Amino acid sequence: MAKWRKPDETLVRLLDETISGLEFDQPVDYRPMFGCPAYFTGGNMFAGVWQETVMLRLPEDERAAVTAAGGGPFEPMEGRPMKEYVALPASMVADPAEAAGWVRRAAAYAASLPPKQKKPRKKKA
Repeated sequence: MAKWRKPDETLVRLLDETISGLEFDQPVDYRPMFGCPAYFTGGNMFAGVWQETVMLRLPEDERAAVTAAGGGPFEPMEGRPMKEYVALPASMVADPAEAAGWVRRAAAYAASLPPKQKKPRKKKA
């Protein structure tokens, strides 16, 4: 298994600036996940940075479009892709307008999903 690396700070800033520059239909929350930035709406994650990868949650047809453009499944652990998530290709990340469009699509998709319910905290024994 590959060694864990901190997320690329350039990508972290890029995603943060992209998200802060967009308007969304629902509130967007930032939460770190495993030391990496992740963005949520309705409790559903829709974007984040993992090491050198910008990943987005998209419906199947849009994942296919990203894959056709050079992206691929998002696999935080080799051989274990996350369902509904895709890694953006460098060409899309390098184009701020295109990246913003994909982030907006990801947020819209996450907003269309049922809101996640908070799980009750486990009582200490």
